[in-house]
Amino acid sequence: MNQSTRLKPLFHPGRLLVTPAAHAALHTHGIPVISVILQHVCGNWGEVPDDDKRQNDLSVETGLRLLSCYRLSDASRIWVITEWDRSATTILSPDEY
Repeated sequence: MNQSTRLKPLFHPGRLLVTPAAHAALHTHGIPVISVILQHVCGNWGEVPDDDKRQNDLSVETGLRLLSCYRLSDASRIWVITEWDRSATTILSPDEY
């Protein structure tokens, strides 16, 4: 039987932005943009160090910037950054930072 998991957003992402390079990478790997956003806003921070995960968890409560990092199948990475004021969340490649 298929069981669905209810995702619980931890914060509002604000305006959603995707850079052209990140969009192309996600498209190449067949990953929908919405799935990356959902992982991020639900607190799956991906492949960031434990200290950064703890900082993100604290930042959800205190209103600081949030950073997630997800590895693609070709070992490249995609970053997701939400601004401290929750005005915008951007998906980008690390080279574009």
